Amino acid sequence: MNEHNPTGQDSEPAAGEFQSFAEFYPYYLSEHSDPTCRALHVVGTSLLIAVALFAVLTQTWVALWLLPVIGYGFAWIGHFFFERNKPATFKHPLYSLMGDFVMWKDVLTGRIAQR
Repeated sequence: MNEHNPTGQDSEPAAGEFQSFAEFYPYYLSEHSDPTCRALHVVGTSLLIAVALFAVLTQTWVALWLLPVIGYGFAWIGHFFFERNKPATFKHPLYSLMGDFVMWKDVLTGRIAQR
């Protein structure tokens, strides 16, 4: 049970049940309840943004190849070793990507406690 999933149920709704990102995000947060997993997502997303900016500003386009490794690498370590679940990316890739950036913003702005 956590602040975003008051029922304590971590089971995923049936496939296609999410009609919007607003419906998906509470589920996404329930899959990221471990503080270390969230921290790894924040580090990975921050590095992803930094590398993307570096690539654009310096026109070092080869650096863009690092983005999936950085973005997924940190997140998947968090899921497999700390959260012990499968990343939402496997079933909901677009909403999951959106969730990464919204959670990143929510953690950095204090909306989600890092404990």
